[in-house]
Formats: sequence, structure tokens, C-alpha cells
Amino acid sequence: MALLNETPQANRVRIAFFGLRNAGKSTLVNAFTGQDLAIVSDTPGTTTDPVSKAMEILPLGPCLITDTAGLDDEGELGELRVKKTLGVLEITDIAIWVETPHDADRADLRELFLGECRRRNVVVLDYRRGDSVNELKQKIAGIKLADVVPGLLDGLVEKGDRVICVCPIDESAPKGRIILPQVQLIRDCLDRHATSIVCQPAELPAALDCAGAGALVVTDSQAFGEVRRAVEGHDVRLTSFSILFARQKGDLAEFLKGVAAVKNLKDGDTVLIAEGCTHHRQCNDIGAVKIPKALAKLSGGKKLNFVFSSGATFGLSDRSGIALVVHCGGCMLTRREVLLRIDCAKEAGVPIVNYGILLAAANGLSDVSEIGIVASSIS
Repeated sequence: MALLNETPQANRVRIAFFGLRNAGKSTLVNAFTGQDLAIVSDTPGTTTDPVSKAMEILPLGPCLITDTAGLDDEGELGELRVKKTLGVLEITDIAIWVETPHDADRADLRELFLGECRRRNVVVLDYRRGDSVNELKQKIAGIKLADVVPGLLDGLVEKGDRVICVCPIDESAPKGRIILPQVQLIRDCLDRHATSIVCQPAELPAALDCAGAGALVVTDSQAFGEVRRAVEGHDVRLTSFSILFARQKGDLAEFLKGVAAVKNLKDGDTVLIAEGCTHHRQCNDIGAVKIPKALAKLSGGKKLNFVFSSGATFGLSDRSGIALVVHCGGCMLTRREVLLRIDCAKEAGVPIVNYGILLAAANGLSDVSEIGIVASSIS
């Protein structure tokens, strides 16, 4: 039950601690969190992998705290640890550089670190061993992050409006609960004092009669065709959970270009299917089964090769020859992470589309221009 009450990690401020070995990062992390989160030792290189902890820290609110290995780690394993440490910057909002007076001898590593932070627009604060931890917290609390995530329903729903959430329950639905995007949309409705009506596709006609004219209908993309037919003749607006998340966290225009590029795929092309979380794949899994079926339908039956990535590893930078990236809705990722993945695809010259827009195209929307009409109504 505790998991149902926790703030999703994608909605937490990401704070990570960096520095050289034995700079005091782990000691600071433990003092900062008030817990023995990290192992502390005088032995250089005690922290070998990033260690994260989600927690509430006053006055900061929901945070994800991460301790990292020293950037001066050595040897073949050390190089891998440094790579992992720098990779943490991909999901970091605020980086704390921890140092001792002796660390000035490795100013080159600090400059490397600062350059990586600038490239990713990560805020950096300095902490010298022995400084006040409370003062550090106050500095962090005073930071106004530039990357403010808009609400899912910004500009679409106001107080008193009605939103119909169409949530199919099939073999891929988690037992006894609904998935995070659906939960977040309902919470957004509550925050706006709007009325949310939750139903399956079969009950949508009754929900439409209850909601009346002007309602916003939000559907799972896999049911887009069925829902689109059901709302014909009703004075309502229609979109999908994935389009709302693409609008909130991603780049809708790039995703529309990505779905348009599907028709250019050729036999033998490789498609990367990327997910921001890890989960047990089921018999009719969306990434392993439904997305390949949708691509076959939209590409005219091209015989494609598929590679997969999940969790913190995007996978595009480690592979060549990718013709298309199909990404999940990103409900477990921050806006920064989603945009970085889109930028990575753009730099590689690889089109990218998300699950929802691809499935909407395969389940009821006839062409890209029609998807654009749906998208433009929520931009």
C-alpha cells in the first residue's frame, strides 16, 4: 500500500553528489538525508555504483538523492564507474560538487564535470567538507529550476469541466490497479476541481451521456479506433494519454515526424523499441508484440528487425544502423530525460515516435495530418 502513496520518481527533484574519491560524498549524503544511505570508509573507491534513495526532505519536498563513485577512479573497472557516474547527469536536476582542499590538484576533473553539466543544463552547487549541511539545503531550496514541467491538462481543462478517462482492462493491465498515466491524469483533474469519469470502452456511450457537450475524452491509444467511432456525433474533444504526455514531457512535433517516417522503412531495417521502466513482459506485451504489429500495419508489411532497451539505458548511442526509435510514453521519466533522448535521436539523424502516437495511427487515424489535427487542439 505504501507504493500507492509515494510520489512517482519522475515527479521528484533529482539531486546527485559528485566529486573525487574520499572527498566525503557518502558522508555528506548520509548527513543530508539523515540516514545511513551510503557506506562510509576511508578506503578510496568504496562507492562503486550510483546509489539512489527516494525521500521527502524539508523544505525541499519529494527528492531522489544519488551518491556516485569518484571521478578519479582508476583502472579498467574505474573507467566504467566514471562512465556510470557521468551518466547520472542525464537524470540530475541539481548536482553537488563535494571537495576537500586537496582536490584542487585535480582541477582538470572538475572542469570536465562542469563541462558535462553545462552541456546538460544541470545546476551545480559547491560543498567544501565541513560546510553546513543545513545551509546547503537552504541553497537547494532557493533554486528555481528552469525546466518547469507543465500540467497534463494545462490549457485544456478548467474548474467544473468534465474529463472522460477511457481505461481498457485487458490481459496487460496490472491486476488490482490502473497504470501510472491514468492515475496522474485523474489527480490532475482533482487538482483543477474538474470532474473525471473513468470507464472502459464498452461503457463510453453511457459516460458520454453523463458528461455532456464539451467534455474531453482521453483514451488509451490501443483503443483509439473504437473510442473514435464511439464519439462521432458528440460535441467532445478527443485525445490520448500518450499524446498528453508527449505534449507535457516531450516534443510533439518530432513525434509526428517520426510516425510519418514509418512509411519510409524498408525490409531489413532495425527499429529500437525503448522503454523508460523495466517490467515483466507478458504474452501480449505492448513493446514486444503490439508495437511491432502496428509498425507492420503502417509500413505496409515490411520485415523489420527489433532491438530493445529499458530503464535508465536508452540504447541508441551504443548502436548504429537504427532506422527508427519507438519510445514509451515516459511516465517514469522526467521531462529532462525524455527531451535528452529526443535530442540524442535528432543528433543521430534517427526519427523518433512514441507508443501512443504510433498506436493511434494504427488504430483509427488515417494519416499523419489527421494526427496533427488532434495534436493541435491540445498544443
